[in-house]
Amino acid sequence: MVEKSHAQTKVGIQLKTSTETTEFAAAELAKYLGRIFDHEQMVVLEHAPTYGLTVLRLGLFTDFPELNPPEVPDAMWDDAVYIQVKQGEGVIAGNNPRSLLLAVYRFLNEVGCRWVRPGQDGESIPRRNPADLTVTVSERAAYRHRGLCIEGAVSAENVQAVIDWLPKVGMNSYFIQFREGFTFFQRWYDHKHNPQKPPAGLTREQALAIVRSLEKEIRRRGLLYHAVGHGWTCEPLGIPGLGWDQPIPKEASAENTPFLAQVNGKRQIWQGIPLNTNLCYSNPAVRQLIVREIVQYLTDHPGIDLLHFWLADGQNNQCECSACAQGRPADFYLQMLNELDEQLTAARLQTRIVFLIYVDLLWPPEKEQIKNPERFLLMFAPITRSYTQSFPNQTVEQTLPPYVRNHLEFPSGIRENLAHLRAWQQVFSGDAFAFDYHLMWAHYFDPGYIKIAEIAAQDIKNLRVHGLNGYISCQVQRAFLPTGLPMKAMAGALWDPTRSFNELATEYFSDAFGPDGAQCYRLLTQLPNFMDELDPWARQYPAIGNPEIMEKLGQINQTLSALKLLVEANQNTTNQCHRQSWKYLGLSLEISAQLTTILLHWFRGQKEMASSLWTELKAFTCRVEDEVQIVFDVFEFIETIERAFNGLKQVN
Repeated sequence: MVEKSHAQTKVGIQLKTSTETTEFAAAELAKYLGRIFDHEQMVVLEHAPTYGLTVLRLGLFTDFPELNPPEVPDAMWDDAVYIQVKQGEGVIAGNNPRSLLLAVYRFLNEVGCRWVRPGQDGESIPRRNPADLTVTVSERAAYRHRGLCIEGAVSAENVQAVIDWLPKVGMNSYFIQFREGFTFFQRWYDHKHNPQKPPAGLTREQALAIVRSLEKEIRRRGLLYHAVGHGWTCEPLGIPGLGWDQPIPKEASAENTPFLAQVNGKRQIWQGIPLNTNLCYSNPAVRQLIVREIVQYLTDHPGIDLLHFWLADGQNNQCECSACAQGRPADFYLQMLNELDEQLTAARLQTRIVFLIYVDLLWPPEKEQIKNPERFLLMFAPITRSYTQSFPNQTVEQTLPPYVRNHLEFPSGIRENLAHLRAWQQVFSGDAFAFDYHLMWAHYFDPGYIKIAEIAAQDIKNLRVHGLNGYISCQVQRAFLPTGLPMKAMAGALWDPTRSFNELATEYFSDAFGPDGAQCYRLLTQLPNFMDELDPWARQYPAIGNPEIMEKLGQINQTLSALKLLVEANQNTTNQCHRQSWKYLGLSLEISAQLTTILLHWFRGQKEMASSLWTELKAFTCRVEDEVQIVFDVFEFIETIERAFNGLKQVN
């Protein structure tokens, strides 16, 4: 503990460049230094030179011409930090305001601050004297794109906590899907799957107000703001694209029907879901309608850095009319991208546009080319992939299967998915990143979170090999139960892919759990995973009595028992962050134990018992939801496990 003494040296913080984000960076440094010194009055935040104090100077690289900081390809899009502090005095700088904030958190991390998960109970702040603060760092982030995309069920507070946490671990981007993220907020506020909580009846206007407030938090931190995605194929028709479970209207109006994709001889809302409904893209009027809508939206929302323009979700739902049959969906997509660029240029809008290669659009265009590559970014989204194998560390050569409209089978293998990316890269060689789903569904079948974390880190290490400059994780925001290791692995690998996974994991378990973290890590690595057998994209669910899965299930309980003893031994540890980590782990072990028992009954052929126990487990997760709300998405857990059981029922 630092003694409180008037004789102690005060630290002055001088900020060279004043913007909303640099001011926030200086305030964050002052806040955390006050806690580190255990004496807020020891920190003085002033813009003018402060004489007689130990001084930390904050600013941009351009504020310190005497420095030799790292170079970056583009000062707006790329991040680099420079820290030269000796005994509490020196320089903390970044190449842009966001990078300065990253530099502040990096400095705090180097002196012992840890943020193992969002929220105050994920913070661990050391006690130090100013003379102890000596840090030297000069680095640029390995990848340009390092962020998260909203998914699952969330409250406004959940998303705000994640946005606050991202730059603390070196991330630089946040993506709010759709115009108001309605479906993600509605799932939480209406407590879908939790009958123990009454629904709030969230409105679209309330969701939009939440998004506007979150945009302020994104802007305050200077994060790159990604927006929208799906919805451009229904919103321009006046049909809301609120989510995948919003099946209204059942029928399109007579005015809109000619614009819809013709599938099996009919033009109609695809399976009743507007968000999944493609349009007749060969029709110039359709393309004009979409392009005009995007231009107007960007005119009205100038704070967006990267607007995602995607076609409809779903698969094998493209228009089959004679005109659309003359080209692949990707050809008409590129036509719209070029038309959009022309109109954005005419409107003097500089916003960059992200286009998506995904499901039907994995097959590249045969005729069209992008005319202005600087406007666009390619986003590779291999949603049907397996998560038990990672991206290889070398390029792959593989022939694409033929494109057969609305009769496509999508690849689960990594090499097959990457073959589609390579084919697109013959058409577009501009900026590109991966958009992947490690923490969307598969992690629920990895009770230790070790395998999914290792795969994510290895994928990220190999992105550059495949021409990708980063990664946006489309995932549940509350993915920190049993641990936050996958998020630590992602953030760490995106900044510095040369660090080994074991190094990242060892550091994380020490930070999150304290002295017994190493033993916790060792035991969690002993838990088998079921990602290939049970995740939502499993190509063949195992049958009752399957010996491989029975063997895996038999391995779990002994390790869970050892982990429970470790939790009990640490439940009263004095460090609040560590104590909370052990508490969360204990609740996770209970969920895993119950799920293991359910699966054992199922694969023994005792389906009714398995069903009864699953009902009990759902009720348990609902009862403890308030205890784990910030780290565990009960909605998506229930949704995912039930989807797996539905798949098992089809096999058995």
